[in-house]
Amino acid sequence: MALRVFKFSSQLDEVEIFERIKKGDEKALEVIYKKYYRMMTKLVVTNSGTEEEARDVYQDALVVFWQKARSGNLVLTSKMSTYIYSICQNLWRKELDRKKRLSNEEKDSSEFIDMDKPEREKIIAHCMEQLGDTCRKVLMYYYFDELSMQEIADKLGFANTDTAKTKKYKCKQKLDELVKAQYSEHDFLD
Repeated sequence: MALRVFKFSSQLDEVEIFERIKKGDEKALEVIYKKYYRMMTKLVVTNSGTEEEARDVYQDALVVFWQKARSGNLVLTSKMSTYIYSICQNLWRKELDRKKRLSNEEKDSSEFIDMDKPEREKIIAHCMEQLGDTCRKVLMYYYFDELSMQEIADKLGFANTDTAKTKKYKCKQKLDELVKAQYSEHDFLD
């Protein structure tokens, strides 16, 4: 049996490659990997990412694609490249959100007076108890459970992620006000 060389010249070829991937043909996945590598990694690199992050995101996206295709539940309604690109976009967005959250937490923690971490945690916990139930949940989900805004919106029944972001912002402001109103710098000095 002669080894067939894939060419990506028509939609039919893409359908054939997708069918091979669904059956577990790793060579077909390699064809996809090479074919779309530059396009997929460019997405990350042009959006504040490094070449290494781009490669990782693309590989993760292909794992997701492979698993969905192999499950037999994936029906492509667009080109494979479009579908894989959207997976890359979502993965990179999540990574950027995670980076932003870490950066914000560093800024937030630098706003606090320099004190022992357990003491700071005690103060925050005390002030969190004074917040309403929704505010407490939003802040806990965001800072401690590291949920995305979409996940928070879903859990708390908000209309969309913008509502969740606004609520988180207002709750964080309320918490900051509570801490500043109840504690002052001399409370932490010996």
